[in-house]
Amino acid sequence: MREDAAVAEVGRASPDEELMRVLYDEHAPPLLAFVLRLVAGDRQRAEDVVQETLLRAWRNADRLRGAPGSVRPWLVTVARRIVIDNHRSRQARPREVDPAPLDLVPAADEIDRALRLMTISEALGDLTEAHREALIETYFKGRTVSEAAEVLGVPAGTVRSRVFYALRSMRLSLEERGVTG
Repeated sequence: MREDAAVAEVGRASPDEELMRVLYDEHAPPLLAFVLRLVAGDRQRAEDVVQETLLRAWRNADRLRGAPGSVRPWLVTVARRIVIDNHRSRQARPREVDPAPLDLVPAADEIDRALRLMTISEALGDLTEAHREALIETYFKGRTVSEAAEVLGVPAGTVRSRVFYALRSMRLSLEERGVTG
């Protein structure tokens, strides 16, 4: 059935509405089959393309109504261009990914680290200068007891004793501040 004959038959709807109904009835199924091949069987994308094609046909109803012959070649061309445009726009945009896997990746929490360092610094400040120097030389600078003794100018046994008492004081100080383990 030709589009003009169908429009003339029905008379009660607007010519544009009737044209769209006829276009849909006659051309949507073959157009959908064509577009399904273009989008590798993705039915949702194909239906979206057919809908957009028919919407463009409705926008160009005046031009289509006066066109000689079938409008199917025009519809096929428009659908093919829509598929191409969609493909190009997906290539131009970065691929969208699901952020859910990122929730599983533990992120370094710099705030906790900074608070821990501040607490340790405060606890170091509570130590006597001799105990603090012994800890700094052995733990923070990585020197052996003998090397630390040489730098500090005290016997090695004194360094060991100062480190022992400094660590015990640090543990108590940190526990008072709520830091455990």
